[in-house]
Amino acid sequence: MAFANRRVPRRRLEPAVTVVVPAKNEAANLREILPELPEVHEILVVDGHSGDGTAEVAHAARPGVRVIQQTRRGKGNALACGFLAASGDVIVMFDADGSADPAEIPRFVDALVGGADFAKGSRFAPGGGSHDITALRAAGNSGLNKISNTLFSGGFTDLCYGYNAFWRDLVPSLALPPVFTPPGREMLWGDGFEIETVINCRVAALGLWITEVPSVERKRLHGETNLRTFSDGGRVLRTLVAEWQRVGKQRRTRRFGEFTPGALSAAAEGVGEPV
Repeated sequence: MAFANRRVPRRRLEPAVTVVVPAKNEAANLREILPELPEVHEILVVDGHSGDGTAEVAHAARPGVRVIQQTRRGKGNALACGFLAASGDVIVMFDADGSADPAEIPRFVDALVGGADFAKGSRFAPGGGSHDITALRAAGNSGLNKISNTLFSGGFTDLCYGYNAFWRDLVPSLALPPVFTPPGREMLWGDGFEIETVINCRVAALGLWITEVPSVERKRLHGETNLRTFSDGGRVLRTLVAEWQRVGKQRRTRRFGEFTPGALSAAAEGVGEPV
């Protein structure tokens, strides 16, 4: 599946891969999943100020892992910190709960090397599946897919799945909230669980080449999921509307020749605090 044939030149055929793992109080899961990850350029755990020794367990479970602290709260902020701190050519978004299968990472990288800008994991593409999703959540996901594809002229089969990979040179174009802000712990739009929908919408709106990668979702290893079917579904819907309005505003601004700031960018050096 592709939304547009947009290629960025000079990308490597054998890219260095950074796996970004946002984690808050996921020590028990990290102890099992980090050793499963394949040998890559960099494994970057972004700690959400955990109280269970997540950072220490990460170092013990996977020697050489890099651990930083996120700057605010929320999964979105953790991912944004990881994206800016990453040093690989390719970034893989990888959940810490054990639901993502490490053995699938080469599929995502192959899709990017094959020409895609963004490799979108899908549980509903042929070859995909889930050991965790309920019939209610699957139905809700299907409805949200239809809304997303209508608003953004896309072809997603699994909007609400966070196992994705993309070229690091796209980070500025995503225009995520800046990770460095004045003192304060307030969350910005994009800091929370809406981040995955935000990224998917912005990638589609940019007209990037998107390839869906079949993925089989595993059950969470330890602990309870924070997912709430109705409240989270409502948040995704609100995100779709907000991102659609954002795209419309940008188009109107370009049409009338108003000044718009360039895409957000920041140096990755020093993002978060090494632990």
